Amino acid sequence: MEQTIRDHHVITKEEKSVIFASSLGTVFEWYDFYLYGSLAAIISKQFFSGVNETTAFIFALMAFAAGFAVRPFGAIFFGRIGDMVGRKYTFLVTIILMGLSTAVVGMLPNYQSIGLTAPVILVCMRLLQGLALGGEYGGAATYVAEHSPMGKRGLYTAWIQTTATAGLFLSLIVILICRKLTGTEFEVWGWRIPFLLSLVLLAISVYIRTQLNESPVFKKMKEEGKLAKAPINEAFGQWKNLKIVIFALFGATAGQAVVWYTGQFYALFFMTKMLMVEDETANLLIAVGLLIGTPFFLIFGSLSDRIGRKKIILTGCIIAALTYIPLFKALTRYANPAIFEAQKNHPVKVVADQKECHFQFDPIGKAKFVSSCDIAKSTLAKKGISYSNEAASEGSPAQIQIIGLGSVPSYDGSALAGDEAKAKQKEFEANLGTHLKEAGYPTKADPNNMNTPMVILILTILVIYVTMVYGPIAAYLVEMFPTRIRYTSMSLPYHIGNGWFGGFLPTVAFAMVAATGDIYYGLWYPIVVAIGTAIIGFFTLPETKDWDLDHHD
Repeated sequence: MEQTIRDHHVITKEEKSVIFASSLGTVFEWYDFYLYGSLAAIISKQFFSGVNETTAFIFALMAFAAGFAVRPFGAIFFGRIGDMVGRKYTFLVTIILMGLSTAVVGMLPNYQSIGLTAPVILVCMRLLQGLALGGEYGGAATYVAEHSPMGKRGLYTAWIQTTATAGLFLSLIVILICRKLTGTEFEVWGWRIPFLLSLVLLAISVYIRTQLNESPVFKKMKEEGKLAKAPINEAFGQWKNLKIVIFALFGATAGQAVVWYTGQFYALFFMTKMLMVEDETANLLIAVGLLIGTPFFLIFGSLSDRIGRKKIILTGCIIAALTYIPLFKALTRYANPAIFEAQKNHPVKVVADQKECHFQFDPIGKAKFVSSCDIAKSTLAKKGISYSNEAASEGSPAQIQIIGLGSVPSYDGSALAGDEAKAKQKEFEANLGTHLKEAGYPTKADPNNMNTPMVILILTILVIYVTMVYGPIAAYLVEMFPTRIRYTSMSLPYHIGNGWFGGFLPTVAFAMVAATGDIYYGLWYPIVVAIGTAIIGFFTLPETKDWDLDHHD
């Protein structure tokens, strides 16, 4: 009888309004947040030009990750307000904070204009964005879930889950349009337009959200005088609640996060940085994959109402972990067949005294990476060439071996300076470039040789993995915690998982690739986390699909 009621529930006008208003506002908020990630390469040139190119890009990724780092603090701060004051007013404040901080980035002078002040303000705006998003998601998910009937929470909250992908999709489309309109000026000033557009989106979102009513579950609890007086202490100071937060983090959201960021952000980064696909082409391909894959959020959200949240999320983690490396190798083969064939027929190896090889990250721009090993590796990294490492006898100069075609000796730059150093590097790059060209390594991906349908298929599969783990997660987290501390409790594991495990994925993966030279090595980070999550979640987490939202108040 209960199942029949579930299947024949007709969505009411109020439920439609709640879903639409919550989802639309969250789309705009994700749009604001993702603009930075999509434009990381340009941001690095605009705001971190005072350091070397590799460090600038890592800095840009770190500034992107900074927004994720503070999300748990936003979850605690705004979650407490949401549990004490109300869901509606809290996520109204978060969207205003997000919109204004994004607009400031669009107006901010670059490094050339105001020096170090530019990156400092940029990072501050990223921190404000992260704090706002930390409060936004928990509010929207809780608000929709508390308006949803039993048996439909997975489907209804899945609309919130589409917003992250829709926000990324919107940001990519706006960037593509602005690139077309501004042409070569996009990297000079055109990149600012998408950030400034957030003011328009902010006005629309605020207007819509002011029309909403407070959650009925929260309103009832307030009328009965059962509001939490100290939600942070109750959520994290009592073991019965804290253990659920910990299990939810390591048994659900950590794996969900790395699968999500691998399927969307790392795939984009991999194509542009490793496979040298043009930015515009890569963004368009990702956008098509997102467009095809997004309906699966609703499919898996609805399916979780029938067969359970836990098994879908953990299955998604396992499948993703088992197939990432073959999928990304296939992506190389179809997106840039020339580099795939070159890697297969003429792999590159750096043979060097390992004592001369350093991790080339320079936070203050003062270090000199001038050993023959450092020069060899940085030159290959700049060209996007994957390589393996082999130890040489102590003191011997590094050389780049191109299997089947001989080797190119590197040089020690410690005694060189100024024009002499530039001339020597130019000579070395020319010599290496000749050998790489002979081996078939392209300087960029040829769009005419790209197998576009296969690339889109692979990117769509990666997005479907995202929908498996992310579609049911909002309903799953909402159902785990009592109403009086729900906003606070569910927000923290979600944002630690997505803010830290997921948000740092591009930076960590890029550092792993830079350290080893293997373009696939960075994938081991999401693989290990996803498998660990599946194991922990299987043994520690319950199934919640049939739980009443007030069952453990």
